[in-house]
Amino acid sequence: MRICIDMSPAVHQRGGIGRYAREIAAALRRIDPDGEYVGLCDRGAYGRGEALPGGMALATHGLVDRAWRLYSLESHILSRPADGRLPAADLFHATDNVLPRVAGMRTVMTLHDLAFHIYPQTHQRLNRWYLRVAMPRMLRSADAVIAVSHATAQDAVRLYGVEEERLRVIHEGVEARFRPAGADDVARVRAAYGLPERYLLHVGTIEPRKNLLTLLEAYRMLRSQGVDCPLVLVGRRGWLSEPFFAARREAGLERHVRVLGAVADGDLVALYSGAAAFVFPSLYEGFGLPVLEAMACGAPVVCADNSSLPEVAGDAALLVPATDAAGLAAAVRRVLDDDVLRQDLCAKGRRRAAGFTWERAAYETLRLYRDLLGLG
Repeated sequence: MRICIDMSPAVHQRGGIGRYAREIAAALRRIDPDGEYVGLCDRGAYGRGEALPGGMALATHGLVDRAWRLYSLESHILSRPADGRLPAADLFHATDNVLPRVAGMRTVMTLHDLAFHIYPQTHQRLNRWYLRVAMPRMLRSADAVIAVSHATAQDAVRLYGVEEERLRVIHEGVEARFRPAGADDVARVRAAYGLPERYLLHVGTIEPRKNLLTLLEAYRMLRSQGVDCPLVLVGRRGWLSEPFFAARREAGLERHVRVLGAVADGDLVALYSGAAAFVFPSLYEGFGLPVLEAMACGAPVVCADNSSLPEVAGDAALLVPATDAAGLAAAVRRVLDDDVLRQDLCAKGRRRAAGFTWERAAYETLRLYRDLLGLG
C-alpha cells in the first residue's frame, strides 16, 4: 500500500491545517512502520523536508502553490486528470482543501471547515471565489471525505449534499508534548515576554473569523471592572486583520493587548500552562484545536458555543455566544474570581483532552485507507 499525502500545509506551517498534516502523517508512520508513505508539496517548498516525519520521502508536483490550486480546479472543469503530476501511489490524501481530479488512484479529502460559505465576510474575495467554485467539485470527486468534527460533517451534508456513506468523522488529536509545563518553564516564558503572573491568552491566526473585535470589547469591559492583567495573542497576522489593530489603537489598549505573533512550540506549551484563562470566542471552527491544547496544558477555557466547539470542549469549558461581549467578560471574570471553578475546569479539561490523540486519528484514517483499497 503506497500512500501519497499532501504535506504542503505542514511544510509551509499553515496554522492548524499544517499541524494536522504533520501530525497525521507522523502518527501513520508510527502505527504503520511498514507502510509506504510519500509526501507531496509545491515546487517552492521542495527540499524543506524538516517538517516531515523522519524517513518520509518528499515529491513535488512541479508547480508553485497558487498555480497548483488553479491547476487542480482546472482539472475538474476540463475533466483532465492530474495523475501525471502526482507520484505513483494507490491512494492520494488531500489535506489542504485542494484535491485535483485523479483517475488512477483512490482519493481522500480532509474537510477542515466551510467557514468561507457560512461566514463569507471573513474571507478574502479571491479566496472565497476560488472555494465557492472548487469546493463542490472536489467534494464530489473524492472517494471519501474525512470531516474533522460531526459539526463539519453536518455542514458538508447540508451545504453540498455529500452522501453520508462517503463521510468519515475523524477528530484531530493533541500532541503528547501539550501537558502542564513546570513552574520553571512558565517563569522563563513569562520573563522572556515580559508577562506578569496573571494573563489571559488567545491562540490563533489574527483574522475576522476568530472574532477578536468581540474579545477586545470584552477585555475593555473587564478592565473597566478593575481586572488588571494583559490579554496575550499568539498567532500570525492573517487576512483582513487591520480592523482589529485599528480598534486596539483607538481603544488605547496597545500596551495591554500584547500581540506576540508566532512563538516557538516550547514557549506555546508554557504560555498555555501559565494562563489564568484561555479565551476563544471564534465565530466558527471546523475543529478548534487550540481549545484542546489549552485544556491539555491545564488552562481553564472560555470559548464560543457554536459549530464544533461544544463537541470538542464538552462540559470542560464555559461556553458563551460568540458575539456576546458582556457574556464573555462575565465568564472570564468567573474564572478569575472563583478558585473552585477554575480548578474544576482545569481537571475536566485535562481529562477531556486525553481522549483526543493523533494515534487514534491515525488508526481511523488507516482503516479508511484500507477500506477504500479493499484490504479490510
